[in-house]
Amino acid sequence: MQSTPNYLWSTEDLLGQGATASVYKARNKKSGELVAVKVFNNASYLRPQEVQMREFEMLRKLNHKNIVKLFAVEETVSGNPSGKPWGSPAKRGQLVLPGWGDRPVLGWDTGLAEPSWPLPPQGSSKQKVLVMEYCSSGSLLNVLEDPANAFGLAESEFLIVLQCVVAGMNHLRENGVVHRDIKPGNIMRLVGEDGQSIYKLTDFGAARELEDDEKFVSVYGTEEYLHPDVYERAVLRKPQQKAFGVTVDLWSIGVTFYHAATGSLPFVPFGGPRRNKEIMYKITTEKPPGAIAGIQRQENGTIEWSYELPITCRLSTGLKDQLIPILASILEVDQEKCWGFDQFFAGTNDILHRIVVDVFSLQQASSHRIYIHSYNTTTKFLDAVYKQTNIVPHHQEYFFEGHLYELDPNLQAHNFCKTTESSPLTLLSTSEQPEDVVGVRYRDPVLEFPKLVPRVDVVADCSAAKSAVGAAHQTLRLGRALRRGRELLARGLHWVIGNLRTECCRILEQRRGAHSVLACLQLTQGKTHVLYEAIPAGSRGPAGLDVVKTRLQRVDEELSQCSHSIFDFQGALDGLLAELVKDRQQMHEDKSIQQMECCLEKMQVIHKQFKKARTCLRLGYNEEQIHKLDKLNLGSLARRVLSIFQNECVQQYQEALALHSSRMRKVCEIRKQLKRLSNRISACSVEMMECQDCLQGALDRLLQVEKWNLAPPAPPSPVPLSQAGQEMALRLGGAAPTPSV
Repeated sequence: MQSTPNYLWSTEDLLGQGATASVYKARNKKSGELVAVKVFNNASYLRPQEVQMREFEMLRKLNHKNIVKLFAVEETVSGNPSGKPWGSPAKRGQLVLPGWGDRPVLGWDTGLAEPSWPLPPQGSSKQKVLVMEYCSSGSLLNVLEDPANAFGLAESEFLIVLQCVVAGMNHLRENGVVHRDIKPGNIMRLVGEDGQSIYKLTDFGAARELEDDEKFVSVYGTEEYLHPDVYERAVLRKPQQKAFGVTVDLWSIGVTFYHAATGSLPFVPFGGPRRNKEIMYKITTEKPPGAIAGIQRQENGTIEWSYELPITCRLSTGLKDQLIPILASILEVDQEKCWGFDQFFAGTNDILHRIVVDVFSLQQASSHRIYIHSYNTTTKFLDAVYKQTNIVPHHQEYFFEGHLYELDPNLQAHNFCKTTESSPLTLLSTSEQPEDVVGVRYRDPVLEFPKLVPRVDVVADCSAAKSAVGAAHQTLRLGRALRRGRELLARGLHWVIGNLRTECCRILEQRRGAHSVLACLQLTQGKTHVLYEAIPAGSRGPAGLDVVKTRLQRVDEELSQCSHSIFDFQGALDGLLAELVKDRQQMHEDKSIQQMECCLEKMQVIHKQFKKARTCLRLGYNEEQIHKLDKLNLGSLARRVLSIFQNECVQQYQEALALHSSRMRKVCEIRKQLKRLSNRISACSVEMMECQDCLQGALDRLLQVEKWNLAPPAPPSPVPLSQAGQEMALRLGGAAPTPSV
């Protein structure tokens, strides 16, 4: 046990170890509160005093929720806290630690004078101890070493890492601090009261104050995460006079983010970064613009450059599209071309301030995550969906929770319905051209499982078991994705069919309304015809009444055909619904996911046993036999997982896609025919309106005839007499009346 005046810890509770200090889990002697104590060994005294004091000063200066808190600086009560031999200087600018081997730690200041801090004598007391916040869930590196994250973090967890690291780095830059050793191992994790991870930057032993326009010449950091210029000097030990700026932290952040997103380092020479340092340097310095990864798969082979995140990465296309340009801009070897922190913060905060809308394209059978600002409107959203699906905005129709979801063009994204991966907006393309099926895209997991060799090698076997468990996790995730895809297909199609059945009812109602009008018009036409038959032949109506009768008969036939067609479509839709109900019942009864989970649990037990075996120098005979049996069992379980995935998950998914394509063709055809039926009924309504106008005209003419026949005879109007008439009237009997003037 070791202690300070207020804290106590066991040297067995080691949390981490570096070149100059070890970190232990400790307790407050009075309250029992858990803390982390960083105990400096004597190698730390080889550094100049100002370097030794730098970490204390940095932690006292910084105060942020995403930076590990410093509670106190104390001294050990007695003894050598580490219980290990003191480090010894090897040559100027380098530290050699007994038993340290090739662990990924660098920490020397080549631009400073010879260390003047005295080496404490063996058994000396009063070692400096930093008492810090205890992060119970380890580091981001521990999270990434979990086989469940062998292919990177889940999207939700990655976004938390992104947010926390950006916030912590922003606080460092606000205080003019450069960290110089950003890596997953220096990003601690704890779980908040809401169950969500909180990540915190730690280990400020290499940190120093540095403004954006200042440079430094001392080199610190961890090989795989070092900026190439620093790597050249620190790892390859090539003399160069370059000074380094704050952007070296950005390179380390880029490598860290890539590692978190994929589970792998971005730049990997054949044999690994530690064994092939010259090629490692070549990869990072010769990286083409825009490339975010480079790997050499064969000795002396070419380097394969990648401009995208791998398909095995668990991030959505929507997030990848936002992240890749940032990675490409900070993984830039030329410090003049590399982004500055202002651009980095602007780019990352742009991602973090977006909201996510989940969309499932029904015809394409593909899931999408749309990253959009909360103030963006529907128009921007539809354009973003088009970029991922190639479905033009005016052909996009959406369903949500069983109902048609109308999106007002001016509606802002923060007012959209709340979606999740399992409850997305379902997109239906209204295009006449069928959409190509995309489905779930994935890399065949059989390529991820390692080959297990018969020979017992506890180190290699533990590594192989870890890889096998990681591959099993990935296979299980793919199986769940295929299952979720089948469920979304069935659910979305069910909603569309429900909408079409409602449309059938609406068209039937439209047809009934039209038929009622038709019946009235036919009755009117018949009565009008009778009325015209009752009047004298010379006053008979026009032959147009017969034309109206013929037109109404055609409308009657058309409406009758529409009615039969609607009933046929309703029957077809009911049949599809019955098939979907049967499919969903089969999905409910499918136990393939549970079987894969059971196999994975057994594989994890074997991996845990192999981790214990790795600590042994030599296995006894019985232990070795058990180890061999466990390895055989591990291989059998891995094959079982693959068999379930390929023969059940994939096969069922492919069958579901084939059925879905056939059903969607039927549904789209019914949808098209219903639209035509509605148009035909509308055309019948127009026809009936024209017939109504003809009948109204005929009735108006009939009324005029009736008025003429029933009116009394008009008195004769006086006829003016001619001059001859007046003379005749005088001869017949009298004087003609004198015309009035």
